[in-house]
Amino acid sequence: MKNMSPWWIRIPLIFFIIFGLMEYFIDSGEKPAFIEYPITQFFLLMVLLILIAIELILKSIENVMFQTLSAEGKERYLESKSKQLEWSWGKKMYQKLLGSKPIEAEGEIILDHNYDGIKELDNKLPPWWVYLFYATIIFGVIYLIRFEIYGDYDQDLEYEMEVAEAQAQIEAYKKTAKDLVDVNTVALLTEASDISAGKSIFETNCVVCHMADGGGGIGPNLTDEYWILGGGIKNVFNTISEGGRAGKGMVSWKQTLKPLEMAQVASYLLSFQGTIPANPKAAEGDLWVDENAPKEESEPNEATPDQETDSTSVVINE
Repeated sequence: MKNMSPWWIRIPLIFFIIFGLMEYFIDSGEKPAFIEYPITQFFLLMVLLILIAIELILKSIENVMFQTLSAEGKERYLESKSKQLEWSWGKKMYQKLLGSKPIEAEGEIILDHNYDGIKELDNKLPPWWVYLFYATIIFGVIYLIRFEIYGDYDQDLEYEMEVAEAQAQIEAYKKTAKDLVDVNTVALLTEASDISAGKSIFETNCVVCHMADGGGGIGPNLTDEYWILGGGIKNVFNTISEGGRAGKGMVSWKQTLKPLEMAQVASYLLSFQGTIPANPKAAEGDLWVDENAPKEESEPNEATPDQETDSTSVVINE
């Protein structure tokens, strides 16, 4: 029989097919299934051992059957086993694309040029090269008509389009990658999950100085409108990240908390604004007004109607 493929090709091929099917059918989120579910590693190990065992069993059966053959049969078997699978179609296609004459037929295309015993053959250009050359001509004509005659986009416009597309992809990624937030991109978080996470961080790290209701103790009162280093989500985030006043302010938390966690706790403590704590600390800092907040239009004062003058009072006053 013909040796279709050796064992060192069959085993890895079947193993990786099973591995691919396992990854396709097991929903493991962003991580590969063999990492998310360690039990799959045991499964893959068992598959590999079974494949090796099957090959060993088949080899043993083949050897036992080989011993039962006659001397002539053994010779024929070994001869047929040594034959390799030949890809005749591929060889023919290769020769056709190469376009060269075989050595036996080179006498038909030999030229009269002879220099020190070196002769020249009149081989034609390889068909693959000729077809590729024709393809470049067609591409050049299409390119000329599209960009030079009809004036399609140029390199500057293409660059601007790709930059705009990349920027849009970056912005879309930032919306889902909250850990990339910084003082310039941080925004007030309003989702219940973020507020809950911020509350947990606040109660773990901030209650000692600011009290559970934000009324202030060692740290300032968080319920009033006065801020030492500025209010609003960006200023509060920056204060949490970089710390307060040197020597007497809050320590920097950027080495302890992730950017998302700092945004969550900043959003949570801003929810204290306007609340009434049990023992509020006196206001510290300056009154902070958000310049970006929409201004309320003041209603025009109602004109007071002119008082009617009493003719009798005019006469009496006179």
